[in-house]
Amino acid sequence: MYAYTGKILYIDLTTGNHKTGRFDESFAKDYIGGTGFGIKMLIDNLKPGTDAFDPENPLIYVSGATTGTMVPCTASKFGVFAKSPATGLLGEAYSTGQWGAELRATGYDILVITGKAPKPVYIWIDDGAVQIRKASHLWGKTTWEAEDVIRDELGDQNIRVSGIGQAGENLNRLACLINDRFRAAGRTGLGAVMGSKNLKAVALRGTHDVRVADPDGLMDLNKDLYERAKGPLTAKYRTMGTPANMLIHNAQGALPTRNYQSASFDGAEKVSGEVLNEKYVTKIQGCSACPCRCEHIAKAKSGRFEGAASRMEYEPMMAFGPYCGVDDMNAVIKAIEFCNLYGVDAIGAGIVVGFAMECYEKGLITKDDTGGLELRFGNGEAMVDMVRKMSVREDIGDVMAEGVMRAAEKIGQGSEHFAMHIKGLELTGYDLRGLKTCALGYLVSRRGGDHQRHGSYGWDLSGKVDRYKAEPERGALVMGDEDFYCIIDSIIICKFTRAIWKGYDEIAKVYSLVTGIPMTGGEMKRAGERMSNLARLFNIREGMTRSDEKLPARIMEDPIPDGVAKGAVVTPEEVDILLDGYFDARGWTRQGVPTRGKLEELGLSAYAYIAEGGQAT
Repeated sequence: MYAYTGKILYIDLTTGNHKTGRFDESFAKDYIGGTGFGIKMLIDNLKPGTDAFDPENPLIYVSGATTGTMVPCTASKFGVFAKSPATGLLGEAYSTGQWGAELRATGYDILVITGKAPKPVYIWIDDGAVQIRKASHLWGKTTWEAEDVIRDELGDQNIRVSGIGQAGENLNRLACLINDRFRAAGRTGLGAVMGSKNLKAVALRGTHDVRVADPDGLMDLNKDLYERAKGPLTAKYRTMGTPANMLIHNAQGALPTRNYQSASFDGAEKVSGEVLNEKYVTKIQGCSACPCRCEHIAKAKSGRFEGAASRMEYEPMMAFGPYCGVDDMNAVIKAIEFCNLYGVDAIGAGIVVGFAMECYEKGLITKDDTGGLELRFGNGEAMVDMVRKMSVREDIGDVMAEGVMRAAEKIGQGSEHFAMHIKGLELTGYDLRGLKTCALGYLVSRRGGDHQRHGSYGWDLSGKVDRYKAEPERGALVMGDEDFYCIIDSIIICKFTRAIWKGYDEIAKVYSLVTGIPMTGGEMKRAGERMSNLARLFNIREGMTRSDEKLPARIMEDPIPDGVAKGAVVTPEEVDILLDGYFDARGWTRQGVPTRGKLEELGLSAYAYIAEGGQAT
C-alpha cells in the first residue's frame, strides 16, 4: 500500500498518553480517505448518546487519499470529525491551505484526540514525535496570535497550526478551527469540541516523503489534470472566485436577504464580486499543488475598519452582506476577519446575526440585551460588534453563541418561525423556496442545513430541471450528488475543480496510481454509497428521525415577496414528495432507515443493529 502510511495516532489528553494504531488495505479501499475515514472512525470510536462536550467525544483529523502528492488541488486538504455541538449529529468540516500536507509528512494519516486536559495545552507533532505542551499562556489569544507564539517558541516559522480562538474556548457552538490564517474547518461547531478538551491547537512539522505506486503513470495523468485545472472550467475561481455568485443569485431571486425576508438585495452591487476585485482584493494565492489560485485576500479601505483583511468567499459575504442587509464592503471584510481571529464559522455567524437583527427590529430583544447596539438590518458596525460579543459570550452574544436553533428556543415569542436552520445547522447562501432540488439536498444533508454535501443547487440554477416544481425524481439526483461528493471529499478533491474530473473512472484511476490498490469506477461509486449509508446510520444512532428533516417555517409558509421568484414557497406536502422520492431512490424505508438488504449489499451488515433499533453485539 502506497501513499498511505497506514498509521493512526491516538492521543488521550486526560492521561497524557498516546499510541499508534494501523489500518490495512481493505480499510483504505472500502473508505478511500477523508470523508470515509472520518465517518468510519467516528462511529467506531464514539459511544452512542455521548454528549458533544463529553471528553470521550473524539476529535478526528483525517487526510485524503492523495494528500501530500502532486495530484492538482488535492494535496493539502484535510477533514475534521466529531459529534457536532450544533446538531448533536455527525460533525464534519474540511479545510485546506498547508496543514493537511504537513499531517501526512509527519507519518500519520489519521489523528484521534480524546479526553480533556486538566489545563490548557497544545499538541506538537514533530516528524512523528508527540508532545503535549502547556498552553495557559495561549488561552484567550486569537487564532493568529496563538499561531505566532507557537511558531516562535518552537523556533520554526514553517510549522503548521490548526487551532481555536476565543469562540472555541467559550464553547460557542459555531466555533471552528483555523489554519494558515484564512483557512477554516468551518461548520458544525468542531472548534467548541476542541475547546471542551482544553486543547488550543495542533501544531505539525514533518519531513516524510509520500511514495506513490506509479510515479510515471501519475505524472502523465497529472499533466493533463493541471492543464484542465488552468482552463475554462475553473476560470470563475481563478478570476473573481465564488463572490461571482452574488449578482448571479441576486438576479435569479435566490439570494437570502434580511434573514430570508426577501430573495434579492437592492445593495448587492456594492458587495458584489466585481466590486470586491476592483477595489478591495490585494492578493490572490493558492494552496499546495494548486494551479487555480482561488484565494482572494481583501483589505478594508476606509472608515473604522480600514486595514482589516480576510479571505473572501461568496457564502460569508452573503451572510454578512445581504443576509444582514449590509452593503458596506469594509464592514463585511471586518466581520469575516473577526471570524478568522476568534475562530467562528463565518457562515453560521452571519446567519445568527441576521436572526438577531430581526429579533431586535420586532422588539423581541432590546438595547439592554445588546449592550447598547442598534442591531438593525444594515448597521454594519453593530454587525461586526456582534461577532465579537458572540465569540466571548457577552450580552445577547451569550444566547446567540448557542446557534440560531437554541437562541430561538430561549427567546421564544414566535422567533422560531424565522430561525433559519435545519437540524440545528444554519442555512447557507441559497434561498430554498425557489430551488426545490436544492431544498431536498438541504433536508437530507447529513450535517444539517448545508449545500456542500450535495451541490444540488446546480440542477436548479442551471435550468436542467424546473426549479419551482417538487418531484419524486429529484431524489435520485440528490442521491447521485451526495455519493459523488463523498468521493470528492475522500480523495480529497477541491470542489472548485470538480468539473475537470471525468467521473468515477478517472478518480479511481488516480487512486490506483497513487495507492497501488486496484479500483474501478464502479467500486469507487459503491464506496460513495457506502459512506452515505454509514453517515445515515450514525445520525439514526444519535436519535435522528424523519421528523427532523424539516424546513424552517418561513420557507414553508412565507412566499418570496417579489422578483423573478415571487410567490415561491416549499409546502409541507412538497417536502413529503421530495423525501419519499429520495428514500425510494436510496432503497431505504419511507422513514429514511437503510434496510438490512441494502446494508448487506454495501458490506455494512455489522451496523444493521442500528437500523433495526437494537444494540451492538
